[in-house]
Amino acid sequence: QVQVVESGGGLVQPGGSLRLSCTVSGSIFSINTMGWYRQAPGNQRELVAVITRSGTIYADSVKGRFTISRGYANAKNTVSLQMNSLKPTDTAVYYCNAGVGPLADATRFGYWGQGTQVTVSS
Repeated sequence: QVQVVESGGGLVQPGGSLRLSCTVSGSIFSINTMGWYRQAPGNQRELVAVITRSGTIYADSVKGRFTISRGYANAKNTVSLQMNSLKPTDTAVYYCNAGVGPLADATRFGYWGQGTQVTVSS
């Protein structure tokens, strides 16, 4: 069984920063993609940032403000999302995803965390 656990959400003022962390554990041999997705009320879940063996991909709306990073060696099953210059439009539930196959299959066949709420408000 695979567990995906996120942490680090909360309430922050516009312009502030938060760091989300995610750890994947359990019976998983090799993770190919690790990423963050978010879902705001009334919206579909969308990709925020993902890191693959080839590099990183960011949504246009977060480029230059968010940075995704993956751990090394014993921490290779962890991924973090540093979020700076947060805006009210960043308010959403953020989900960690870990995939063992191609990125295109990650949302359908990957492993998901329970989500962590990020609220940007004054």
